[in-house]
Amino acid sequence: MPSTLDFLSGTLTFTEPSGLDPVSGLIAAARTGRPAAGLFVRHAPWGRRYPVVPGAGFHVVVDGSCVLAAAHTDPIPLRTGDVLFLPRGADHDLADAADSPITETAHPGEPRIVTGPGDRCILLCGAYELDRGRTHPLLAGIPEFVHLPATPERHRALNATVELLLAEITERRPGADAAIPALLDTMLLHILRAWLAEQAAAGRPAGWAAAFADPVVSAALHAIHAAPARPWTVTALGACAGVSRATMARRFTATVGEPPLAYVARWRLLTAAGMLRESDATLTAVARAVGYTSEFAFAKAFKRAYGTAPGRYRRRGIDFAGQGPVG
Repeated sequence: MPSTLDFLSGTLTFTEPSGLDPVSGLIAAARTGRPAAGLFVRHAPWGRRYPVVPGAGFHVVVDGSCVLAAAHTDPIPLRTGDVLFLPRGADHDLADAADSPITETAHPGEPRIVTGPGDRCILLCGAYELDRGRTHPLLAGIPEFVHLPATPERHRALNATVELLLAEITERRPGADAAIPALLDTMLLHILRAWLAEQAAAGRPAGWAAAFADPVVSAALHAIHAAPARPWTVTALGACAGVSRATMARRFTATVGEPPLAYVARWRLLTAAGMLRESDATLTAVARAVGYTSEFAFAKAFKRAYGTAPGRYRRRGIDFAGQGPVG
């Protein structure tokens, strides 16, 4: 139910959403397990290797500076307040300077603080477990390394989330175990929003950045995510945005990279895979929730996309890397 809140001389209106918006939906569909984060302190000279991980990750330079080095990428200097996002967990090195040797490899249980004679660098590092078998095309289309330079006047929500996360990690007040995962999820959302905003500000949005910037395509995406079970047609999606069938088909395909109904099929199976992993709903209930009229039709489509039957997918709980929906 909509509700209003009088605030000073104005009125703020809040409307309950009918479903997950596309950015929220992709995170919910791809995420497995709990995100994690920690603070690491190094004194120059230092160099750390970060092997590839099955998910996404980020670094925030809380204090000091460092340099990113990775294959096929020019070195990226990172300064206080900078955020570095790795949507596919690519292997990379961080060091105090470009010529510093790599002397350690990131691993569970490593020391959080290493002293030394040189300048100090404090890093906030985080990781998200993502099911590579359910990779959303938005994450697949983001560059391997996303550098968001510190700009206090921009990305204020991201900066505020970093401050809250730092406070929870360092102070460990009651409720921190609940607050930290929630803030990490919020941070991932704000990182994606910041990247989309950077693409729009550059005046050359492409791919999914262009899709969100296009009101016609954005309206269709929101409609699909809000009601995946609806028997969508291109005409119906066009009606949601107030355009013709031909216009919807052309603009959606040009920005998203696949026709509207191909994306509908992809999103239905991504949603179904999440339900199989995270709920006890019957196969019939899952099939109906994502728009299939029978369990048989759903099982056939799921196996074609994921390479295994939905019941077996659920029982084994396997991350079918590289076997997400095709389209």
